Formats: sequence, structure tokens, C-alpha cells
Amino acid sequence: MQADAPAMDAPPAHIPPHGGRLSDLMVRSDARRRALVGACDHAQELSDRNACDVELLSVGGFSPLEGFMGRHAYEHVVQHMRLPGSGLLFGLPVVLDTDNEAIQEGQKVLLTYKGQELAVVEVESKWIPNRALEAKLCYGTSSLEHPGVQMISMERGKYYLGGRVWGLELPKRVFPCATPEEVRSALPAGGDVVAFQCRNPIHRAHYELFTRALHAHNVRPGAVVLVHPTCGPTQDDDIPGLVRYHTYEVLKREVQPKGSLRGDAAPGRP
Repeated sequence: MQADAPAMDAPPAHIPPHGGRLSDLMVRSDARRRALVGACDHAQELSDRNACDVELLSVGGFSPLEGFMGRHAYEHVVQHMRLPGSGLLFGLPVVLDTDNEAIQEGQKVLLTYKGQELAVVEVESKWIPNRALEAKLCYGTSSLEHPGVQMISMERGKYYLGGRVWGLELPKRVFPCATPEEVRSALPAGGDVVAFQCRNPIHRAHYELFTRALHAHNVRPGAVVLVHPTCGPTQDDDIPGLVRYHTYEVLKREVQPKGSLRGDAAPGRP
């Protein structure tokens, strides 16, 4: 789904958000939250990965989407890597999966996660996807050795759901995750930003890469590095997200000149 409203205008001198405006799906009114929850026909406990997707939708991390993609948008993104209508680049589909046979189009579903009520989705479409085609077109392979293919084939439920999302609260995490609005507001207006995204602790090669980029000929004085780690579901041999978060905090204190490194974690879905 492509966002119409609500949305937040981009601050001046910043690159516009993807699609032009930053989506904000969070419901602020207690009465509105109670009404949405009371109107739900079903409840579904989210996986770690789905909880990350709900959070990213709610805070605008998937702008300009305002919900999970319906069947038409899903198929268009799988085939063309672009949103239908606008033609905006979007590399991977964002969908909610379920095994619940009872959920029907037109119903509302309360999305819960570890005791929290994160969001409500109004189901606009429900379908059985062509997983082999999705894997081949999105990841270039059908091999189960690829973690993305394994996720599509073995982790997701039988059905995909698409529909408008209302955010109720954000997942509680052991480390803080900044929203896109918070990240953007902390960046210097009109200054250069060198962005580096990762999902691992910073290695020496990473450090050299982004600190030297600060001194590149096409980077103006006073530029900052935005280290943007994705901290979501981990694999068995991964270093925990909290440990990674602390390594970024140490880097903030050590990189010269002081204040030239900004680090803000995002809920990721590797």
C-alpha cells in the first residue's frame, strides 16, 4: 500500500524520504486505539521478523507504504522491483504471513508480540503466493541454502495478507532503535552525510572505509558518518544485537573529530 496520509513533511535541506514523504502510522489517541482493538475479529502473534516489519511500517521505515502490500502490489514488486502506479523503486515485497484459515478479507486482525499489542491490520487481500517465483525473482535462486529462500519456503505461513496498518505501540527492545524522523532530525541540515549500513559489529575494514570517506574529495568539511546497523532476528552464530549496539556506542566516542559519527539502530529483517 502506498501512503496518502498521515505523513510528515521533510525538513528543509534534507534529501526527501523515499516517495517524497515520511509515513507515520502510529495512533496517538487512546480512544482510537481502544476502538481499533475492539473492532478486531482475530489476533495473531507475530514472529520476530514480522514484528520488525510492523515497526518499520509504523514509523515510516518502509515509506511510502501505509500497510502490508496487497496481492497486486506484491506481484508487481516481485516482477518489477517497483510499486504499481508510481513506479517507485522497491526491491522486496512487504507482506504479513499467516496459517489462520479463518481470517477473511475485510476483517481486522490485532497483531501482538511478546505481550504487547503492536498494531491492527485491516485485511484487504489474502492469497497463496507462488513462493518459487518469489524466491527466484527476488533472490536470484531457488536454493534453500540461501537464507532468504529458506525464509520464504520454510518460515512463512500458508497465506499472505495485505492491508492498511495502524500502529499501537513499538516493540520493547534491549537497545534503543531510532525512528526515521529521529535520525533525520539529528543530521546536519545542508551538510554531507556518509551513510554506512551493516548488520555486524564494526570491523577494521569497515572503520577505515567510512572514516576515509569523510575525507574524500567530493565530501565537504563538517560531514558526518551515519552508521546505520540493522538489529533484528539473528542466526545461531550471530553476535547478539545488544553487543553490536555497544560497539557502535564506543565508536561514537572514539572517532575523530568528535561528533562526526552518528549511530542509530533500525529494526532489521536480514
